[in-house]
Amino acid sequence: MNKSSIELNDHLDYHYIHRSNWLRATVLGANDGILSTASLAIGVAAASDLREPVILATLAGLVAGALSMAAGEYVSVSSQTDIENADIEREKIELEEMPELELQMLASIYENRGLKKETALIVAKELTEKDALAAHIRDELGINEISQANPIQAAMASGAAFTLGGILPFLVTLFLPLKSLEYSIYGFSILFLMLLGAFSAKAGGSNIGKAILRITFWGTVAMGLTALVGYFFNVTL
Repeated sequence: MNKSSIELNDHLDYHYIHRSNWLRATVLGANDGILSTASLAIGVAAASDLREPVILATLAGLVAGALSMAAGEYVSVSSQTDIENADIEREKIELEEMPELELQMLASIYENRGLKKETALIVAKELTEKDALAAHIRDELGINEISQANPIQAAMASGAAFTLGGILPFLVTLFLPLKSLEYSIYGFSILFLMLLGAFSAKAGGSNIGKAILRITFWGTVAMGLTALVGYFFNVTL
């Protein structure tokens, strides 16, 4: 490998877009796990004088949430994949039936991106000669390896992340004193969310403070509103 290739690879290492699929699924799952499990626990703890209902409700929410998250992620990503595959099949037909029109469309795309008309046509012809379908999938449909997601991978990542996130507030319900348990759950959950925000920002190369502020604010809103439900109905479990 020559020096320029090494420098190019080193430069690409500073970009994080290739992590977007698994990072999105992981952060979404963990955030939902912490937030929904903690919110449920806080709501029940605010209306209960016993630990058992809190533990039972939290555990049930953790299991149901993890399965729901995995299933939902699988279905949503599968739907996206189905649409992409259908568009690719349509593009294959169009390339067979109207190759000249597709060539002009590709050239028009490059021209709109800033190339001169003659240059755009040359680029379109050369890419078409190499792999016409790949060129149209990438530049006309906007589908690439980074944006494509694997349904199984996304489901497993989200389900596992939800479980790991949900276990944290669940442990608080097991071991922290029952008195003012809802405040303990809230405090520790905010800490867990802050750590998750820092991790996501670090993994994605973004601003850590902004990520922590965003995730903490919405976590506070969600858990606070859920606690109000328990107090509002003044139910003793």
